[in-house]
Amino acid sequence: MRDLGVGFGRLLEGQRWVARHGRQYGFGLLPGLITLVLYAAALIALAVWGEDAVIWATPFADGWPSPWLGLFRGLLTVVLFALALLLAVLTFTAVTLLVGQPFYESLSGRVDRDVSPDGTAPESGLPLHRELWISARDSLRILVRAALWGVLLFALGFLPVVGQTVVPVIGFFVTGFFLTEELTSVALQRRGVELRARLALLRSRKLLVWGFGTPLGLAFLVPFVAVFLMPGAVAGATLLARDLLGEETTEGRTAAEDAGAAEDEPVSGP
Repeated sequence: MRDLGVGFGRLLEGQRWVARHGRQYGFGLLPGLITLVLYAAALIALAVWGEDAVIWATPFADGWPSPWLGLFRGLLTVVLFALALLLAVLTFTAVTLLVGQPFYESLSGRVDRDVSPDGTAPESGLPLHRELWISARDSLRILVRAALWGVLLFALGFLPVVGQTVVPVIGFFVTGFFLTEELTSVALQRRGVELRARLALLRSRKLLVWGFGTPLGLAFLVPFVAVFLMPGAVAGATLLARDLLGEETTEGRTAAEDAGAAEDEPVSGP
């Protein structure tokens, strides 16, 4: 059970790290804000034209009598919007990480250098387009796995009592696992750890993973919270990746040292 507390502690440490590094936090907000705007625009468009799409897709119901026609198409419109909202929640982290790959790579590397005893950070040595391709490919594979779990849990949700109590709890733990995989992939990919090996590594320390990802997944359910927690989540996931790989981690620089280092850093990039 100790790993649960350690995982949650890494989540908090990540948030504290970005709080001490204000510029890194500001840069880390940009990908989440960009993704939020894109998703909001898509959902607004669906709310405006969703009913038209349902009408176009159900010509067979044109001759149905009232009120059945209106009820049928109204229900389909609600279901369509609900599914789009669920998809937005499931994919927000993956899309944000993809949009913000350069930002989060830089942030994760700075965390590694800050807490590494020798002040260095592992580098993948791959060009940016190759890293983006690997990230997109692996994110798609994870989304397929998460979708399969979602379908299974949705079906189990119809079971009396168990479906309304046990299944939602399992759902939160499943969400926490996949969320942690997405976030730790930034640091682990730089170390050359492939998706299959990453999943095996996470399964070997499930309590550690759940301690980090499950409370974060619950926080992400609150609108807009994901945007503001993402930089700290990436920082915390980097610390978690070091734990999973057994790498030594120091306490990092003091606040005074951070301020002095900030004066020496360039202001033109993340």
